[in-house]
Amino acid sequence: MKRIAILLTIMLVLPLLVMPTSAHAAGFAKVGTFGGQFLKIGVSARATGMGSAFTGVADDATAVFWNPGGLVNVLGNEVSLNHVVWAADTKLSSAVMAFNPRTIPGTFAISIRSYWMDPQLERTAYNPEGTGRHFDAGSMSMGLSYARFFTDKFSAGVTLNYLHMGLAETSVNTGAFDFGIMYRIGIKDLKLGMTIQNLGGKFQFDERESKLPMTFKVGTSFNAFKNETQKLAVALEFAHPSDNIEHANAGLEYGLNNMFFARGGYHINYDTDGLAFGFGAAIPTGETTRLQADYSGVDMGALGFVHRMSMSVMF
Repeated sequence: MKRIAILLTIMLVLPLLVMPTSAHAAGFAKVGTFGGQFLKIGVSARATGMGSAFTGVADDATAVFWNPGGLVNVLGNEVSLNHVVWAADTKLSSAVMAFNPRTIPGTFAISIRSYWMDPQLERTAYNPEGTGRHFDAGSMSMGLSYARFFTDKFSAGVTLNYLHMGLAETSVNTGAFDFGIMYRIGIKDLKLGMTIQNLGGKFQFDERESKLPMTFKVGTSFNAFKNETQKLAVALEFAHPSDNIEHANAGLEYGLNNMFFARGGYHINYDTDGLAFGFGAAIPTGETTRLQADYSGVDMGALGFVHRMSMSVMF
């Protein structure tokens, strides 16, 4: 219990210590002044179909991107592949492999995500139609995660990330980590989750110093209805980003026979994101294996709908 109290204290006090120069404290949103923005793009069609209210859910391999404290819910092994067609013809792809070694307590995961765009034609003031040369731009992260139970109700996890961001011949490398906890109340499967994401130092890109978009989130989820064949889960979340104003997320997931799923959600106080929806299907492929596919769409206003596809294999 002492260890749990210490971890909870850290999670509640740390945001106050490391985010004194947040957008809220300055009186305006610091949009566009922080680097590593690809880290804020939601991974997983299931999570984004629920309006990205996933901090208090986080019960699959993609927990490494939402709340590593929930990674312990992967009881065997799981591989998750995710892809999103983002705005301005950019794309984000990610892969996670979560596994439970028999000799070490807890769950490990290896993850990678890549934010990229097709090669672009180089243009200059003297050659507005192009020089004939092309350049690349993109960012990537590679992560190692670990989570474990400290009691039958409390778990905590951490993800260490190596980051690479590049534009043409200029690039920068840095590191960051996420820390999260999950507490299971025990009533209607009620869970409370908290996480701090993108903790890292400053880095310099093209002679300009920048910070990572650190975010503190707290969320909860519970089953509003559950019987032998159906389940309706409700999730709520509050987020405090370092480069923008506070916002909230709300989502639902309806499951039938643990095989067919319908989801919906809404982003509250966002610049663009609004209504979200999604659906999925899972097929048992053996006694201990399972294949699941999910889709989500998120209305981003003037930017149009953003579509995500995910596929995961549990074995």
